[in-house]
Amino acid sequence: MEARLQKILAQWGIASRREAEEMIRQSRVFVNGVVANLGQKVDPQQDNITIDGQPVLIEKRPPLIYLLLHKPAGVVSTCHDPQGRTTVLDLLSSELQTGLGIHPVGRLDVDSTGALILTNDGELTYGLTHPSHSISKTYHVVVQGYPPTKVLKMWSQGIVLEGKKTRPAQVHLIKRSINQSSLEIILQEGRNRQIRRVAEQLGYPVIKLHRTAIGSIQLKTSTTPFLPVGKYRHLTSDEISFLSKQINRTPIKTTLS
Repeated sequence: MEARLQKILAQWGIASRREAEEMIRQSRVFVNGVVANLGQKVDPQQDNITIDGQPVLIEKRPPLIYLLLHKPAGVVSTCHDPQGRTTVLDLLSSELQTGLGIHPVGRLDVDSTGALILTNDGELTYGLTHPSHSISKTYHVVVQGYPPTKVLKMWSQGIVLEGKKTRPAQVHLIKRSINQSSLEIILQEGRNRQIRRVAEQLGYPVIKLHRTAIGSIQLKTSTTPFLPVGKYRHLTSDEISFLSKQINRTPIKTTLS
């Protein structure tokens, strides 16, 4: 059955949908010996697809893998970094780093820490990172100063960034200490450096930003021990089912390791 090339590459776990689109734009993908076009439809049962000269074989599709990583500060949420910085893939075992198409779902900026999902399920990545999606993400944020209730209410109702108002959020004061405040913030969107930019605009710059949960997926649960910084674990079957439901997809059966 024919489908768009970038969708096929994503479904096979070769790359996320966006990464596949970039490969096609860079003329790295060929179909039947001809440079592929973005949006081109292919039949994986009939067409010969290659990337960088290497054939993409449907029978060699890698198993679907779903991981939760506790990202440290100073690590970039990409598969490759032109500046040579440590990436999230560098934190995985050698068996997971190459040939499986594992990539981060969304990003945490280099200075932020906490929960980050990695997978080679390109369809899931596309669904969860699409602007229309609204999976909640929970953060523990330390800011400079003492934002009053009025400011926290403004933040929760939405702030205009680059001409577009942010979606309503949950913003709660946890505690105050010397010259700083700890907040819990739950977002339903993930614009670039959103929390840091809003905090800066309101006059209370971020000192520390840590993501504690993605939906119901947490660094520590009643059935899993706390995940140390820089370590990762495979998602449970219930967690995978939760993510599949977020994109209205029938949960995929997978073998955990």
